[in-house]
Amino acid sequence: MNRTMEDQSIYYASPIGILRIKGGDKKGITGIELVENKAENNDNVPGYLQECVEQLDEYFKGKRQQFTVSINPCGTAFQKMVWDYLQKIPYGETVSYLEAAKAVGNKNATRAIGNANKMNKIPIIIPCHRVIGSNGKLTGFGLGIWRKEWLLEFERKNVKGY
Repeated sequence: MNRTMEDQSIYYASPIGILRIKGGDKKGITGIELVENKAENNDNVPGYLQECVEQLDEYFKGKRQQFTVSINPCGTAFQKMVWDYLQKIPYGETVSYLEAAKAVGNKNATRAIGNANKMNKIPIIIPCHRVIGSNGKLTGFGLGIWRKEWLLEFERKNVKGY
């Protein structure tokens, strides 16, 4: 069976679990998800998928704070605006849903910010884990709250030594 560009993927064993990085076209990464088992990587994966693995590896080794790999998120105009904003949140820092809503121009859009985070299919690279409740509590994260906590703590520890 031939693989189409729509189902190209590569796997990365990260400290928070096995990640499947997906790409649907030459425009970039379309998804990152947790999987139970690592399938064999295809030798013919596009270069941007391999580059994503390399950048994730640098991130998890504390050597990368920003990603430059091409991404191609699928979402509404509002979601894409939120995701663009999320990528501007500095490494090791957090913002509240209210701060994020204000930043995208609608202080009443905190639930919409939460929904955009929920619909983010490219976590870590689009760092939705950096958005927390106004009271400082960690709320929803598609990869699991413990992973959100792990990522935030990991970034806080590494920001000092970067």
